[in-house]
Amino acid sequence: MAFSRRDRYISLLTDFGFKRVFGSEPNKRLLIDFLNTLLPDYHQIRDVTFKNLENLGATILDRKAIFDVYCEAENGDRFIVELQKAKQNFFKDRSVYYASFPIQEQAEKGEWNYELAPVYLVGMLDFIFDDHKNDSTFLHIVELKDQECRVFYDKLKFIYIELPKFGKTLEQLETHFDKWLFLFRHLPQLDEPPQKLQEEVFEELFEVAEIANFSVDENRSYQASLKVYRDWYAIETTARLEAIEQGREEGREEERQVALQRERSLILRQLTIKLGELDESIRERVSVLSLDQLELLGVALFDFTTTVDLDAWLSRLGKGRYLN
Repeated sequence: MAFSRRDRYISLLTDFGFKRVFGSEPNKRLLIDFLNTLLPDYHQIRDVTFKNLENLGATILDRKAIFDVYCEAENGDRFIVELQKAKQNFFKDRSVYYASFPIQEQAEKGEWNYELAPVYLVGMLDFIFDDHKNDSTFLHIVELKDQECRVFYDKLKFIYIELPKFGKTLEQLETHFDKWLFLFRHLPQLDEPPQKLQEEVFEELFEVAEIANFSVDENRSYQASLKVYRDWYAIETTARLEAIEQGREEGREEERQVALQRERSLILRQLTIKLGELDESIRERVSVLSLDQLELLGVALFDFTTTVDLDAWLSRLGKGRYLN
């Protein structure tokens, strides 16, 4: 995803941006509003108290967990909210491990009947689970169920949101949840608050997220966080291209085809992230590009703002004009 120094608003996918909006006491109304989009109407929360982000094990030998956001609702429910930018093979395992800390901390000294308050772990994912690549569902709510698929225990929930799968445009937004996910994906690309997002809570978000309102230290911290995000993206892209180059050098056609298919899938995903859902005709034109052409497109797409730009680029490419 491309960012510009001229961005008016921060990216919620940076550590600084995520914690500024969702992890600070003055802005906790934003966190409450977002969490309530994930909860049923009968279980809406009114207030939260932020808790220590660093959770230690029972002994000095135990590993610790450091959460992005950890809070407790007025009814005792615990919420861990994690932003995961890079794909991690055992992220689901890590989620279970993290969820064990707010469970353990509820233990009471002396006599205790083991009654627990509900624990929620919310994962905002800037990647797609390998076992859900061919599944369009981007919101996963996971509970403990028995062999009859009935909820066995309703006080532990894992909620995962695969952001790259959310491709709605501004005009397609319907629910409050849609609007939040759109802002997760596109906030830095907005020049001003759109009419469709003229709601009190989002007005507060735009004010909190406007870079011009930052102090010198806050701006420095954000730029450092943005650099980390850009570096991560560059490392991932470099690793992918090196893998493709290795397949070329080895000269094995099967590996070359796998690399080509991987590159096509990645470019289509990047285009969807950048421009929203693509027409089938556009997807077909991209799917027949060569590896070299896909690499050119991978660079050019950062300058696209609409699918019209993509269509024009493909048309010029078809006429033999290889663009950077």
